[in-house]
Amino acid sequence: MSISSLKHLRNFSFYYKNGKSMTKNKSTIFALSSGFGKCGVAVIRVSGPDVKRALAEIGGFKQLPPPRKAKLKKLSDPITKEVLDQGIVLWFPGPNSFTGEDSCEFQIHGGSAVVSSVLQALGKLDNFQPAEPGEFTKRAFYSGKMDLTSIEGLSALIDSETDIQRKQALHQMEGVLYSLYNGWSDKLMKSLAYLEAYIDFDEDQDIDKDVIENINTNITSLIVDIKKHLEDGRRGERIRKGVQMTILGAPNSGKSSLMNILCKRPAAIVSSIPGTTRDLVQTHLDINGYPVNVTDTAGLRVDPADQVEAEGISRAISSAMCSDFILFIFDAVKFVEWAKANGYNLHSSDALRKYLQCSELGILEQIKQCQDLWNYVVNDVKHYSNGKTQGLVLLNKMDLLSSEDNLGFLKEHDCHNFVSGISCKTEEGITDLLERMTNNLETLCGKSGSIYNNPSYSSSRQRHCLEECLASLQQFSELSSKEFPVDLTAETLRRAIDSLGRLTGRISTEQLLDIIFKDFCIGK
Repeated sequence: MSISSLKHLRNFSFYYKNGKSMTKNKSTIFALSSGFGKCGVAVIRVSGPDVKRALAEIGGFKQLPPPRKAKLKKLSDPITKEVLDQGIVLWFPGPNSFTGEDSCEFQIHGGSAVVSSVLQALGKLDNFQPAEPGEFTKRAFYSGKMDLTSIEGLSALIDSETDIQRKQALHQMEGVLYSLYNGWSDKLMKSLAYLEAYIDFDEDQDIDKDVIENINTNITSLIVDIKKHLEDGRRGERIRKGVQMTILGAPNSGKSSLMNILCKRPAAIVSSIPGTTRDLVQTHLDINGYPVNVTDTAGLRVDPADQVEAEGISRAISSAMCSDFILFIFDAVKFVEWAKANGYNLHSSDALRKYLQCSELGILEQIKQCQDLWNYVVNDVKHYSNGKTQGLVLLNKMDLLSSEDNLGFLKEHDCHNFVSGISCKTEEGITDLLERMTNNLETLCGKSGSIYNNPSYSSSRQRHCLEECLASLQQFSELSSKEFPVDLTAETLRRAIDSLGRLTGRISTEQLLDIIFKDFCIGK
């Protein structure tokens, strides 16, 4: 292997050399690690080279306590010697701590005055300073305790609001993505090493003639694996950020009423006056563990009453175009009236499809911009499912229909999987609707159990690195097939390894770290 290649590969172990921290800042940091506000117990975390001084001067220890054994101590100000509180003290000598450094915790009473006094006492010690957002986790990274994918999982775990978000974040924090990406990186490193050896040895030396062929086979296999990983419909990103769902329909069709039912509170104003909603109204839902960001919109019609309503309709369409999931809601009474007037059999799904296409509804020109969904609604409901954008058609106000006008096709015909009859007044059909929505969400995000068996990337940063890696590997295959000089094709492998390195942090920059840690809370 060439000297330049050895130097290049050596960079990958920079941050993990001998398992020691490579951080430049050797100050001792402290912060409130539990939540702010009055509480029963507050936890103050301390980490750095001078933690023993905090134990001695604030905790009153004449000798270090046993590691990870709780001790009840009176905590005192290091200058005035005034007793501040009585609490539990825990000592975590490095490297067996979260940060890999010497660390301790003061578990004190959660009153604001108590917390403030202990923080001020720590600040009086030389070389002690308040921690910046994410600084504890950053030190854990520099110490080789966590990689970047695990850190992103930790951040997502802290922010998780639904059960499936918790499961994905915990699984990622435990290192499932790191194991996958590191395995790919090791294979690429091995291929590059063989390629460099092939370049460096003379032709007359005994070198396996199949080495290039074996490398090409390995790269082809990796391309397939990474493509499959990327082609999952961004399930992991949807779980982390929430599925974007938009409710669309004509004025006074029940959009705001449905939103209030789904979120179980009066999030949107409901009125019998058409056009009540002018702007986007957004809220967050937990639907059987799946996170959903739902948007109520202005009613769609061809001739808006004024410029404000026209702008509301424009925003509704824009929201739909960016959505993962769309609920089309229609007035069942108006549908029945239209079907009877035009001689359609109410029990035929064709009547519904014709109604959705008719210009009298006043929203065809708006909805057809969502081409995929519109095709499924009016053309081939039975076979619609692309895993990218999902949708359901809802016929509201079913409570106002007579028994003879009951829409039998909702259960009997091919569109029944994508059409639900509901009443926002009596909440008839809502349970069935939630079950159908859950099925759509499983298509978009995957089933809960698949998180463990088929881990997904969960951020745009991860996706970008994977796409860069894939592009470099595809370029390698293309150059190899055209018999380009081997030393030139080797550079594409180096770029691919760099991309995977940025995923896990085995190659990093301060700018990248700032992006990762900027949204962390203080004390974590």
